[in-house]
Amino acid sequence: MHQPLEGLLIIALEQAVAAPYCTSRLADAGARVIKVERAEGDFARSYDNVAGGESAYFVWTNRGKESLCLDIKSPEDAALLRRMLQRADVFVQNLAPGAAARAGLSSEILRGANSRLITLDITGYGSEGPYRDMKAYDLLVQCESGLASITGAPEQPGRVGVSISDIACGMYAHASILEALIERGRTGEGKALAVSLFDATADWMTVPLLHQEGGEAPQRVGLHHPSIAPYGAYTCLGGEQVVISIQNEREWTGFCRQVLGDAELAKTPRFADNAARCDNRPALDQVIEQIFTGLSREELAQRLVEANIAYGAINSVEDLARHPQLRRVTVDTPSGPVDLVAPPAQSDQGPCALGAVPPLGAHSDAIRREFGDDAN
Repeated sequence: MHQPLEGLLIIALEQAVAAPYCTSRLADAGARVIKVERAEGDFARSYDNVAGGESAYFVWTNRGKESLCLDIKSPEDAALLRRMLQRADVFVQNLAPGAAARAGLSSEILRGANSRLITLDITGYGSEGPYRDMKAYDLLVQCESGLASITGAPEQPGRVGVSISDIACGMYAHASILEALIERGRTGEGKALAVSLFDATADWMTVPLLHQEGGEAPQRVGLHHPSIAPYGAYTCLGGEQVVISIQNEREWTGFCRQVLGDAELAKTPRFADNAARCDNRPALDQVIEQIFTGLSREELAQRLVEANIAYGAINSVEDLARHPQLRRVTVDTPSGPVDLVAPPAQSDQGPCALGAVPPLGAHSDAIRREFGDDAN
């Protein structure tokens, strides 16, 4: 099956998570992605060995790529990389601040030799401002951006349980490259792009920021929504917790009548609209818990379904592994096949096969021959 990015050459001087996430999704769509690694390899290769002997993050973000070991400080290897970039469509890099420019790999230099090239620099805090030279890792950015301050229980801030700043940055990088490819199709010219972990996370913090500037930042409320009520986790008879979500007054009225068995509650002034319910959340939660703790999970689920109220379970990762909606795909790795979560987007043309995770330097010899001094 023809893939949408087939025929495109992506050169990735990358490490860790954000840039590899971006380029792996380009590879999923059929682009040829050459991952340039140091002799010791991307340090994410050794984060852990839980994926059949390989690193979980590395397997997830490096499928479908070719691995080339280069020393960009070596004149011969630097010349090889420049030859590759003269033929490339996209160059992605997330080296330490300023390292690419010091190596002669700035966008200005590269696009001077290849005007169709799209370059994308991933940084922690951007190329300007007082933080531009600071190293940045996911947890640091979660804290600097204020995300940790609104995450967790009231007693203590919390880290989002996955590398969400890295992933957000990688997603924005992926989207901006696709936009630039579409634009290049009209103009024939590439462009220079830059995305930072901080900017990506700050964008996701827009709603809390607007609340702060409008009067008060959202408080940490654990498994409850800071600005919608009732929207959160409640305990039923057997001790299990069920998450419910009321999105509008029509649902609130139905919830009171069909789930709580008290239609008049919806008209009570302290619960009459969402703002009032948030202001009186402790009293609201007490009313709900009095009913829920007298119902088994099955009885509660039946009432919620009949009232057309959204609800869900608080699943563990083990529960996710058995979830009936979870779709899986298998990719090959240097240590054998590994089952991964299937790509979210589905096509009416069926799924595309995902490429293998490359061993370190597996394609070095072939790529050196392909882009050697005497290559066409």
